Amino acid sequence: MNQTKKINIIISITAISFIQGLQFSISPVLGQIKEHYPQVSVSLIQMLVTTPSLFSVVVALASGLLVTKISKKKLLLFACFIAGITGFIPFLSDSFPLLFLSRTCYGIALGLACTLNTAVVAEFFEGDERVTVMGIQAASIGAGMVIITTLAGMLGVLGFKASYFIHVIAFVCFAAIALWLPDTGRTGTSEGEAVRLNGNVLKISLLGMVVFIFLITYTTNISMHLEGKIAGDPTVAGLLTGVFSSAQIVMGLILGNVVKKTGTYTLPAAMFLFCTGGVLLILFPGNVGMLMVGGALCGFSQGMFVPRAMCEVSDAVAPAAAAMAAACFTSFMCFGQTISPFVLNAVAKLVFQSVTTGHVYLIAVTGMVVAASAVIISKSM
Repeated sequence: MNQTKKINIIISITAISFIQGLQFSISPVLGQIKEHYPQVSVSLIQMLVTTPSLFSVVVALASGLLVTKISKKKLLLFACFIAGITGFIPFLSDSFPLLFLSRTCYGIALGLACTLNTAVVAEFFEGDERVTVMGIQAASIGAGMVIITTLAGMLGVLGFKASYFIHVIAFVCFAAIALWLPDTGRTGTSEGEAVRLNGNVLKISLLGMVVFIFLITYTTNISMHLEGKIAGDPTVAGLLTGVFSSAQIVMGLILGNVVKKTGTYTLPAAMFLFCTGGVLLILFPGNVGMLMVGGALCGFSQGMFVPRAMCEVSDAVAPAAAAMAAACFTSFMCFGQTISPFVLNAVAKLVFQSVTTGHVYLIAVTGMVVAASAVIISKSM
């Protein structure tokens, strides 16, 4: 494969990653939405970020088999179309149920993008080059989140509904994929090769679910965590989400070198980065500088964990099963995101008798420490 073709594929991967980044388009204005719909519970407001994951679980699993019937390119173009249309549906009526429904339907696009982005990388790249490109993929997801959340936060100054316009990005991604992603047709098997998973895929997927129960708390709580002069400021919330995403970009670009140093302990190292960042969020809710450092560490964590885990699941199976392995991991990861607000808010209520963002972050940090320690012990046995 020549260099020009590689660049075109990487551009396409970046476009797919921007579709994934749209999951967080509404994060900077959650506080405003909460004020606009006071009768709606905090958990449901937070699920505007996580509810796409609920539907994407089913879609991700289905996409692992769909690629044997429909080409990845056609499925990704469909994902772009859905991501664009669902972003504008809430303009039809000032209704929280309609907003919730549109976010749920966006999960179709999210499920396809998350699964097929990894499958595209696995199809065209191998070995160390695959790790490097997977890092670029994570960086582009971060870049998408930076652009999307920063612009959404700026638009949010005009009212939370103005942030919906950010979904026009989906149609730009449609054009990029149409132009530059090669259409290799349906995924086939050869020489008896079956679409079959194994225990390693299940173990990594279960870990992904647990990690994302905790990791997603950064974006679902940050806009409501701000205190003092910055309380309720959508621009600051957008900035902090942008810092999180920027850190993903940096980590994605250096992932190959990081993996060489952390080796088999890359995943727990990523988890401990979140723990450090979470402690700063807990201690300094009114200090923009410290919140930015905490957000950066959380971003490094996600930018390190997801692409490395995706590499591990795709390496654990035959090439024909790479899409299904990615679908399995994506499904578990998305399920973790979906249940996170309810699980952590319930635990906070049980432990502290009240639910605050500080309580949620404390529970998330504690849970992540336990999970990371368990992974280290299992690897050292």
